[in-house]
Amino acid sequence: MSRVFEFVGNNPLLFAAFAAVLGMIIYYEYTRFASGLKRLSPFEATQLLNEGEAIFLDVRDDKEFKSGHVLNARHIPLSTMDKFMHELEKHKDKDVVVYCDNGQRSQRAGMRLRKNGFTRLHVISGGINEWQKANLPTVAG
Repeated sequence: MSRVFEFVGNNPLLFAAFAAVLGMIIYYEYTRFASGLKRLSPFEATQLLNEGEAIFLDVRDDKEFKSGHVLNARHIPLSTMDKFMHELEKHKDKDVVVYCDNGQRSQRAGMRLRKNGFTRLHVISGGINEWQKANLPTVAG
């Protein structure tokens, strides 16, 4: 145990970097857990899509959406979500699957939806990038 303290004493910058990275990982995992959003694999999301009851919400910008999106996905960029929240209100009782490129923006969008009373929220792990890596179809335009 004394060797650990000796290492920390001899390498304070290395230990500080380790502590910072560990703190960021803990913070990220805590916010992910506390958000209450269920993470879905692309295949789990496909099951909801095939059932036809879920609403898929793409929160990427216009250019990203036009380059390829999930069939029948609603497009509301994260930056304009508050303006269009009234359009989504009628879907509070349905499963809402939110996605973006890699999952960061969809996490924030899901938290906004949760604050507005949505309870059946899901996020595609890895976003549209994982969807495409799984060779699942997208439509352009």
